[in-house]
Amino acid sequence: MAEFPSKVTTETSPPRSQASQQGGNSLGGLAASVTVRMDMTFIKSIPAVLMMAEMVLGLLQWALIASAYYTLVPAYGWVMFVAVTLWLLTTILFFMILFSVQRKLPAVPWPLTVMIYHGVATVLYLTAFLANAASVTPFYRTFYYGHMAAAAFFGAVVTVAYAASAYFSYLDWRGDGGNAATSTVPT
Repeated sequence: MAEFPSKVTTETSPPRSQASQQGGNSLGGLAASVTVRMDMTFIKSIPAVLMMAEMVLGLLQWALIASAYYTLVPAYGWVMFVAVTLWLLTTILFFMILFSVQRKLPAVPWPLTVMIYHGVATVLYLTAFLANAASVTPFYRTFYYGHMAAAAFFGAVVTVAYAASAYFSYLDWRGDGGNAATSTVPT
């Protein structure tokens, strides 16, 4: 019986010297080592639904304000800053949790960080909503009055959504349950 050869090559691509001569892909090894997993239990949880609502309604709010001459009233600068900044940060946080990025950063206390983020976002959105609601009257009898009034309404709804997210984040931080995505955030 023939013996098994001591050296067996299992390469499916040309050796490095040939690959470099042929203009090989230097990112091939990097792409092969990256694994992306979506956390489907998070997407079905109440905190995820609240974050999606925050993103959609926040986008509606700042889009309505941006479609008007908001520079005429200085308060709308604050409203736009809060709405756009929190929309971006919430979108980033949502995708970080969805793709389990927090597992790659175990040094960060994620339940506490998410709770503080939602608490601060609630306070900021409350001030932005109040500034928006108080500044609607200069647009009375103009085409943009409806835009600003609708933006104030969406600001109120987003404030409530952030407050609910802060509550669920608090429950997750305390370990009292209430968060279906508890397994997605390490403690």
